[in-house]
Amino acid sequence: LVLSLAWLGPALGGEDEDEEVIEEEEKEKKEDEVLSDEIKEEDNVLVLHEHNFARALREHQLLLVEFYAPWCGHCQRLAPSFAQAAAELRNESSPAWLGKVDATAQTALATEFGITSYPTLKLFRDGNRTHPLAYTGPMDSQGIVRWMQRRAGPSATLLQDTDTTAAFISSQDLVVIGFFKDLRGEAAQVFFEVAAEMVDTTFGVAEAAELFPAYGLSADTVCLFKKFDERQTNFPVDPERGLDTAELTRLLRVHSLQLVMEFTNETSNQIFSAKIPHHMLLFLNKSSPEQLSLQDGFRAAAGGFRGEVLFVVVDVTGHGADVLPFFGMTAADAPTLRLVKMENNRKFQMEQDNFSDSAIRTFIQAVLDGKVKPHLLSAEPPEDWDTRPVKVLVGKTFEQVAFDETKNVFVKFYAPWCPHCQAMAAAWEELAERYKDREDIVIAEMDCTANELENITIHGYPTLHYFPAGPGRKMVEYKSTRDVETFSKFLENGGTLPEEPP
Repeated sequence: LVLSLAWLGPALGGEDEDEEVIEEEEKEKKEDEVLSDEIKEEDNVLVLHEHNFARALREHQLLLVEFYAPWCGHCQRLAPSFAQAAAELRNESSPAWLGKVDATAQTALATEFGITSYPTLKLFRDGNRTHPLAYTGPMDSQGIVRWMQRRAGPSATLLQDTDTTAAFISSQDLVVIGFFKDLRGEAAQVFFEVAAEMVDTTFGVAEAAELFPAYGLSADTVCLFKKFDERQTNFPVDPERGLDTAELTRLLRVHSLQLVMEFTNETSNQIFSAKIPHHMLLFLNKSSPEQLSLQDGFRAAAGGFRGEVLFVVVDVTGHGADVLPFFGMTAADAPTLRLVKMENNRKFQMEQDNFSDSAIRTFIQAVLDGKVKPHLLSAEPPEDWDTRPVKVLVGKTFEQVAFDETKNVFVKFYAPWCPHCQAMAAAWEELAERYKDREDIVIAEMDCTANELENITIHGYPTLHYFPAGPGRKMVEYKSTRDVETFSKFLENGGTLPEEPP
């Protein structure tokens, strides 16, 4: 009978019952795993969720957590560097650990820490989860390691005598040393904060009284030592105001750059991240000895504008060839000078190139004083610019078309290489076709890589602006859905979208 039942079991449904029991057990097992505060690892990175997060904070004094989304391309690119940084810190037996949270699955943690973009990295110190520190370092393994090392240990090396200080200064092309009579004072603490952030620079700190006169100092001072340009630059601590973190960081960044930079693949990031408001560019052909000699006057003019204007040499036959189209230039235009206002990319050109230091200084000062008009790029208008449904505008024709008081003009500002512009091109053509017989409506476009406007700055592509008929030179930016029907509603309603009924 027992054997008969065993054979008959599957036919009687016993197998399904067994499967249900097994599935239920597996489900309970998975729930237990989720509820457990056990911390697992993937490639030396702690895998965190809402049930083990508190334990991770208790067990690790310094914990850098990446909040990511599995589908995020930036997160996927960061993952190998993040894992490599975790391994390096582990090999050093550092107190700094790395963890990760899938913010799309762990929504409670994402909400608690205000995660709105991916990846977001936050540092948790000493188990405190109420005030995590935003990660501000580079998104590569070495940058992550250095950033964490600066927070795990002293951010500046203590220098105790003249020999170790001299060796420290000569060890790098550029070092920063803070000379403080009290390392527990407020100024010194600000210095340590700056040192923790500037992970690409080596910092030292000195308190010994004998070191002050050795470097010509009598009071608290931050000194930048370089093996180029001026060898020592001093930033005295104001006795009343002390040190300001942002200002000291800015000064160190500015003075860490060479007085005259050459635009190369290695220096381009430094140049654009320097946050210096103006760039003075000398375009030359480095294969020409005659043109190379022009650098002397250029360098002589640079000293008086440190921090306000960054001087850059651009070789039109080298790495600089890639930026020539941005200025509407070719290699044949060298040697020539341009000044760029970085906040809006306005470019200024000397009426005739004079490469003496006095002429360069005079020109720069005139631009800073607002006495020089920008040099604006403009393509030539195509012969058929107004015969197609979409009117083609250039810098020279923009004013007369966009600010025609008898017409409502809707303009797409675009870049030919922009995929978003390419994606909406068909809709823009269809919109123009729809309104081609309307005398009061003009649908137009302008290539911003070949044309510039004095009073309109375009920050992204595509940008859509509506210029309504009538006086006053009004302009309305369109920010809604980019499809023909929504465009039409916007135009028919006079440059605003009608309110949808509730």
